[in-house]
Amino acid sequence: MQILAKFIFYKLLGWKMVGTFPGHLDKFVIIVVPHTSWVDFFLGLVVRKVWNEEINWIGKKSLFRPPFGWLFKRLGGAPIDRGKTNNTVEATVKIFNEREKFRLTIAPEGTRKKVAHWKTGFYYIAKTAKVPIVMIAFDFGRKQIKISDPHVPTDDKASDFKSYSAFFRGVQGKVRRNDF
Repeated sequence: MQILAKFIFYKLLGWKMVGTFPGHLDKFVIIVVPHTSWVDFFLGLVVRKVWNEEINWIGKKSLFRPPFGWLFKRLGGAPIDRGKTNNTVEATVKIFNEREKFRLTIAPEGTRKKVAHWKTGFYYIAKTAKVPIVMIAFDFGRKQIKISDPHVPTDDKASDFKSYSAFFRGVQGKVRRNDF
């Protein structure tokens, strides 16, 4: 399957990788920016197969009921209760603590629409779980996946977010929004 994924990614689609996926780490938060199209999810599945790595995501627990719950779990999904009385950061950190390997992918924009500010949950999840953040850019303009080195969040949130924004500067999503 990995051979097919590499053929599709490199030869058919003509994409390339810039940077190295930190496969030696078992736990971290991955932020993927920009998230502008439903195509991002499928590109992410192909990239995951190219790397042949376990990569996870969280979703509301109702997604994991029959008839498709088994598929979402197989695709790396982990159910959480996102109700008003539950804290999503705490629920996600609990998953990090319960598993030997958990690499959580989050789109900090929280939507495919243009936003003025990112949601900050990924940052607090990483800080609370004491795991690094890996930035991954899906740059459709250059047809490349750009991967950062792991970054351990500091106590200076403003400085951390400046470095995150700098990493994504010049990156173009599938749907052009001119926000980086």
